[in-house]
Amino acid sequence: MALDVLSPPTLVVVGIITVYLGLYWTSSRKLDTREPPIITSGIPYVGHLLGMALYGGRYVKSIGLRNRQTPVFTLPVPNSRIYIVVDPSLAAAVQRASKALSFTPIIPEVTERILGLDAATKSIASKNLDPGPGDERGFLADIQEMVYSKLGPGSYLSELTRDAAQELKNEVDGYRTTLEARPGSKELIDLLEWVRHFVTVSTAKYLYGPQNPLSKHAELEEAFWDFDHGLGALMINIMPSITARKAYQGREKLVQALADYLEASAYRTGSQIIQERVSLALKHGWALREVARSELSFLFAGIVNATTSTFWIILQIFADPNILSRVRDEIVSSVGEDGEGARVLNVEMLKDQCPVLMAVYRECLRLNSDNNSIRIVKEPTILADRYYLAKDSVVQIAGGVIHADQSIWGSNVDEFDHGRFLGQGTGLTKEKEKQYHPAAFRAFGGGKTLCPGRHFATYEILSFVALIVLQFDMESPDGGKIKVPKKNDAVLPVHILEPREAVKLVVRPRREWDAGKGLRISLGKE
Repeated sequence: MALDVLSPPTLVVVGIITVYLGLYWTSSRKLDTREPPIITSGIPYVGHLLGMALYGGRYVKSIGLRNRQTPVFTLPVPNSRIYIVVDPSLAAAVQRASKALSFTPIIPEVTERILGLDAATKSIASKNLDPGPGDERGFLADIQEMVYSKLGPGSYLSELTRDAAQELKNEVDGYRTTLEARPGSKELIDLLEWVRHFVTVSTAKYLYGPQNPLSKHAELEEAFWDFDHGLGALMINIMPSITARKAYQGREKLVQALADYLEASAYRTGSQIIQERVSLALKHGWALREVARSELSFLFAGIVNATTSTFWIILQIFADPNILSRVRDEIVSSVGEDGEGARVLNVEMLKDQCPVLMAVYRECLRLNSDNNSIRIVKEPTILADRYYLAKDSVVQIAGGVIHADQSIWGSNVDEFDHGRFLGQGTGLTKEKEKQYHPAAFRAFGGGKTLCPGRHFATYEILSFVALIVLQFDMESPDGGKIKVPKKNDAVLPVHILEPREAVKLVVRPRREWDAGKGLRISLGKE
């Protein structure tokens, strides 16, 4: 039948089908024969972006798990490509190719959207992102070098760790005193909110000192979590004061309070790392109010992952009486005495002397960390001498897929099993500890984007968990088994994932622990 005899509605349908087939065909074509296999979407080009927006991290994870035999695959998107890496050895190759595959070009755009940076500050942050030997260094290069230096093993890490553990201890001690004064010496808590309060308040104190904004304005604690829970909407950055109203308002309240803090020079009473961060930003020409936005990002880094990680660890420990008994015995055994007979909790010793605690810690991170490590392809690259990556495309190491790979972690990969991180002969698992590729554990990223605060975070979380396990008992309100909910993986996995539903527990002071004897925090060989 000739086209000129078709009715107008039929012509429209034929035109739509033709356009669709053309777009589908072009989206499924490789840019180079060596480009990774293409995973097409029913909606050419934009389908994958819609899937990510609607289903969060779960979308890419589901594609990765359906294509486990493919170490890396391509998602076509408008004017670009997203290459998803799901194999640990290939992830390591991405990490080694740091000159061609870099995270730093993404930082100014992301921080502008999330923190609301102005154009002038974004321009400063975009200068000399990846300087070579002898090149002028930009703000990001300077700030990253300083943070990695401060938070690496050494005397300052020990000092900051001690301050953090001491502030947590002060908060826990104060809560126990309050709890003991209650009728029945017990309280029904929302465990995540309970942990949030301890971490938020103590982090603000040890980082920003006694004049920190959260100590002066208690309502900022809620504003902080409003900001955190709206990060995805802020990232989209379409009229955020309307489309991300709570997050936007929370952010601006925090920025105003931090700006007041900086203008009063109160940061000089804060930690050394904060003082140096502020000085570097001012040196590079940041306006003081924009520095306040930068400090919000550091406050976020110090609070969020520590909070949610601690929540999962405490929950898993108290949900299993056998694990609780073993972990408590380990921690009690690690508590020593000083020359005057006072009890001493050595934070660094927890990592070395509490293998079950460490196994629970690592398993909680594996199960609940679906983080993605992202790079921009700065120049056409052949990855691992095999895969072609186009310039200006995005490479994404899919931590959620790797952490859920049965070939790496075993057939019970979706279940909590801390025994997989324990050696043979522990009695907690029938299988030997699986030997996995170093790049398969993605909780802290890898390569040049390896989290600079990983050592500090580990000590902080372990010390907080130890303080809770030593001093409190927890149980389900109905007296039954404590239930562990699934993680909420239908959001962007920008940090450790929260639970799908609230966990209510009854908390009591542990009678076997005599709080009157006190407990001192120490580190190393003190």
